[in-house]
Order: sequence, then structure tokens, then C-alpha cells
Amino acid sequence: MIENIDKQNITKTLEENYMPYAMSVIVSRAIPEIDGFKPSHRKLLYTMYKMGLLNSNKTKSANVVGQTMKLNPHGDMAIYETLVRLTRGNDSLLHAFIDSKGNFGKKYSKDMSFAAPRYTEVKLDDICKEIFKDIDKNTVKFVDNYDGTLKEPLLLPTTYPNVLVNANQGIAVGMSSSICSFNLEEVCTATINYIKDEDVDISDYIKAPDFSTGGYIIYSKEQMRKIYETGKGSFKLRAKYRYDKKNNCIEIYEIPYTTNIETIIDKIIDLVKDNKIKEISDVRDETDLSGLKVTLDLKRNTDVDLIMHKLYKMTTLEDSFSCNFNMLINGQPQVLGVKSVLREWVDFRVNCIKGYLQYDIEKKTDRLHLLLGLEKILLDIDKAIDIIRNTKEDKEVIPNLMKGFNIDEIQAEYIAEIKLRNLNKEYILKQLNNIKTLQSDLKNLNETIKSEKKIKNIIIKELKEVSKKYKKPRKTEIISNEDIKEIKEEHLINDYNVKLFLTNENYFKKISLASLRSFSEQKLKDEDFMIQEIDANNKDEILLFSDKQNLYKLKVYEVADCKASSLGEYLTNILKLKEDENIIYMCLSNNYEGYMLYCFKDAKIAKTHIENYKTKTNRRKLVKAYSDKSELVRMLYIRNDVDLELYKNNKKFSTINTKDIEIQSTKNSKGIEVLKLGKRSHMTDVKILD
Repeated sequence: MIENIDKQNITKTLEENYMPYAMSVIVSRAIPEIDGFKPSHRKLLYTMYKMGLLNSNKTKSANVVGQTMKLNPHGDMAIYETLVRLTRGNDSLLHAFIDSKGNFGKKYSKDMSFAAPRYTEVKLDDICKEIFKDIDKNTVKFVDNYDGTLKEPLLLPTTYPNVLVNANQGIAVGMSSSICSFNLEEVCTATINYIKDEDVDISDYIKAPDFSTGGYIIYSKEQMRKIYETGKGSFKLRAKYRYDKKNNCIEIYEIPYTTNIETIIDKIIDLVKDNKIKEISDVRDETDLSGLKVTLDLKRNTDVDLIMHKLYKMTTLEDSFSCNFNMLINGQPQVLGVKSVLREWVDFRVNCIKGYLQYDIEKKTDRLHLLLGLEKILLDIDKAIDIIRNTKEDKEVIPNLMKGFNIDEIQAEYIAEIKLRNLNKEYILKQLNNIKTLQSDLKNLNETIKSEKKIKNIIIKELKEVSKKYKKPRKTEIISNEDIKEIKEEHLINDYNVKLFLTNENYFKKISLASLRSFSEQKLKDEDFMIQEIDANNKDEILLFSDKQNLYKLKVYEVADCKASSLGEYLTNILKLKEDENIIYMCLSNNYEGYMLYCFKDAKIAKTHIENYKTKTNRRKLVKAYSDKSELVRMLYIRNDVDLELYKNNKKFSTINTKDIEIQSTKNSKGIEVLKLGKRSHMTDVKILD
């Protein structure tokens, strides 16, 4: 017996159980923040920073993974996979954060696995000096880790817009993020010019995205402007190749960031097996320590440019990168354009600088306060010694010094802690010389922290230094969309001679002449029979007319080759015909040259230009292709005028040349009368006179 189940309010259940999970994934896992890091990245890098790996030798990756678990409670392999992506060895980032030794796999290969953490070694790369600069000076907020035993930063005080410099993707609940990478020098230059003029055109400085795997980016000004303005859009990436004339092979050495060599090779092999590509005799992965290389052996007399255009069209050697600049701003997910990202980063960096300026002001103010107290005892060092010597109880030393020199407790504590050996004029004068320096520094610091302009000048200075020190040439080469030769689908199709067959029950066969020669006996359904057969090429366009006055267009290559021993393709399914609709005639479009003849039972023939069926758009179906006012007895396509034999009541009656039939302007015209009919007579057939 089923027990009673308590009913729950689904809205309340979602709010209490699902929403906390969804928000946790969005805020604490999958979406990067303005510093360009997800929490897992930040926890790992900060752990390495606290381990002293910024200015020391490498340590085993296993050591780093173990230490990171104090901040990141996920499994060790999840942490290690995060570490792998941040290394130089993996080639996922334009500017890797981790200097690595050992096998860390490759971004461009899914089968090239990374070694276990006990075998690999890591340390922080030099660029991390810009990531952690002044982090110990209150530049960013710190919070408790998951068990409250340690502190960790909410953000890292990056001195450059790292969020745009390294690619970042993530899938949260109900949203995702996909941020492409840009060249560091271009980003720094754009940020400097944005700070100077907020109305600047970012595209003047950031040319296009740049990826660690190189290749080409097919540049479209409209697409790029959309991405820069809205943070959403897509662009195409292409692989780079070179032709080895000596060995008659193509070497692919850079591929799009979004794919890998295994996917490319598998697709090429499938295309060769399916006879969609016949020019390639072998494909090999020859990637080694010198870098990526996929070699394609070609057959003789292969057009290299054409085969590469085929591969660009049919494989991920040309692939799209979809942008969605979704990031967390003050804990809220927002999709931002590039200029908006720079605005948010500048605001973030201004707060970082204010944080460390305030830290320096407080530290220097405290130091100055101590030195001002020390200055007072310079007037009478002997008095200070005498006060300490004549004080009976230790706890009275500080109060007595405060009274004796009119100083506060902090100053008195400092003076009391001075070693006996330092109670000489040389030491004290040396300390007092710092007073003027501190006063000057404090004046400058206070002026700077109050001036937005001076703070932004600091940002500009830092950006120039970062650009000068860490800039690299572009890896992804820009080619214009206009320079790409447009390859139509027909160019990618193999052309060969075929025979087309149409049966009474709507079956359609496309058989190559080679196959037809080896086995010519046609298989048909019971009681089915051939009504038409024509010669064609694989790239031809065929027109199919139905008994419902509809015309259907079909490329011959869109229909799979078959053998004479098969039934062929069922046109009702391919063309989505109505149940009672049948194809009754077919012909080639022949570049829409020639005429269609519609011969009706009432002895009328309509002659129309086949060009009437040509459309600007690729419409697959045209209605009212011919007249339905009288019963159709014969449909014919003619290239030029011919003699026709006219049959009345199944007997040959007369002959007429089509040049004597007036051309009708509309395709569904009723036509002109070609025979005089009696009361019980009608036209039964029309044939072309051979």
C-alpha cells in the first residue's frame, strides 16, 4: 500500500533547493569576474603565491594540488585539470600564468593526455607579478575560506585587463560565458586611449581576437563591431597550411582554437570513405616536439586550393567562435561589450590603487608619528635615560615618559623599546632625517588619492610597463572577409555521368553509368513500371512536375547514388508530397534555356519559356506550374523547336512544328488550339517526330 505523500509547493521548493545551487554555480564556479578569473583559477594561483612560487624554483604539481585543497574543497584531479590549462605547456592561453616542466598535454589535442601530478613541476610565471602586485596592501578584499581557517582574496588586483587577454569559457545554470582572447599589447593600448578619451573607437586599437593556437581569423568589420559593442556575436577561424611540392602533400600546422587534430582527422577519414573527397590518399598526425602537424598525402594533379576549400567547408579546419561576454560585476552576471568591460576594469583598478595608497598613507602616518616622538627625546636624551633609570616599577616607564616629554603611549612604547646601543645622536639623527621624506611622501599620497586624474595616470604608466615587458606578436593572422574566395556548394561536389529513372509509383533512381554497366537489370515494386529515363550529370538541377500542377526543384547530387538492384528513393518522402500527389514528368533545367510544352485533352498546347521557373531565391517548390483547366495528356521539354505528331482518339491525325505555336507569357496559360475537334473527339497524345 502506498503511503500518503506530503504535497509541496513547487515554487517554494525551487526557491529553497534549486535556486541556491543555481546561484552557487553562477557566482562561485562557472562565470569569470572582472579580474579574468573563475574562483578555481584564483584559489590555485593564490595558493601558489602564498607558497612562494613567484620567485623560487619549481615544485611538484602534486604539492600545489594538495595545498590548493585548503581553499578549494574539490577533488585533486579537478584542481590539477585547472592547473594544466593555466600552464605554458598546455598552450591554452596567450599568456600562461604557470611556468611548467613535464607533459601537460596540448589544447589542440584531446588524445595527448597530461602526465600525473607527481611527475610534473610548476612555478608561477613572471606575468603573475602583475596579477598579485600589492595584493598585501589592501588592494582587494579578503574573505574566509570554506572552513574559516584561512583568508583568500575575492579578486586579484591585475594591473592590466586580463579578462580580455586570455580566453575563458564556462557553462552555468541557465547561462553561459564565452570570452575570446585579445593581444596584450593591443588591449593595453586600447585601455590607455580609453582612459584618455572615453569616446574612443576601440576597433582602432584592438584589431581582432588573437588565439594561442594561431591560424587565421576571417575579419568582418560588421561582425567585429557587433561583438565590440554588445559582447555577442561570432566570427570564423581557419587553419594554416603549406604545400610540400616535393612530396605532393599538404601540411596543416595551425588550427582553430575551437577544434582539435583528432576531430579534423576523423572527419577527413569519413569524407574519404564516403567518396566525398577523392583527392586524398592518406592522412597522418605528425605532431612532435616541434609542434602541431597534420599531413595529407594527395593524388596526382590535385588542385591544392580547391581541396583545401573543400576541407574548410566540410571539416572544422574552418570553425566559428561564438562570443558571449558574460561576466560577474559586483556579483551580478552581465553581458558587456569591450568598451564596457574596459570601463568596469578601470573602475576596479582605480579602487585597487586607492586601496594601496590608503595603506601606504596609514603606514607612513604611523611611522611619522613614531619619529615625531623620537624627535622630542633628542632635546634631552639624558632626561629620557634618567626617567627610565629612576622608575621603580616597569609598568610606570611608559606613563613617566609620556609625562616627561608630552608624548602619547604609542610614541612612548617605541622609545622605550629602543636598544641602549641606539641611544646615540648619530642613530637618532639618522632616524629623524626620514621625517621630511615621510612628510613629502604623505603630501604626495594624499594629493594622489584625492585626484582621479593622477590615479588614472598611474594605471596608464602600469599598462605601458606591462605592454613593454610582456607584449608578443599576434599569433592569429587577420585576413579580410572580402579576400576569401567564395566557394559554392557545387564546387565541392564530384561531377560524373549518371542515368535518372522515374517510376509510376514515385520512385526515383540515380545510377552512375559505371554501376549501370556492371548490373543493368532494374528492380521495381510489383506492378510498378518506368515512365521516364534521362541522362544527366551529378551537378545538374532537375525539375519534377506533379499531377497537382506543382513543380519541385532538386539537385541531382542531393540524391544518393543507388544500384539498379535497389528500389531507389521515394519522392513522396524527399519532396514531402501529399498522399495523392504523384510526379509525372522530369527534365533538366539546362540553365533555364528552352521551352516547356503542355498538351491538353481539349487539343490545346501551351508553350512557355522554361525561364519562367527560374527564381532568385533557392525556392524548392513552385505552385501553379501549368494550367489545370483541361486534362493533361503529355508534357515535353524541348531545347529548340521540333516537329510534333498529334494524336486524336489514339490515331495519328496531323503534324505541327512548335515554331508555329505562340509562346505564352504566363506559365499556367491554357495554350492555343492546334486541332479541330468533333463532338466525341479529343486529343489523346503528342509525340516528338524522330
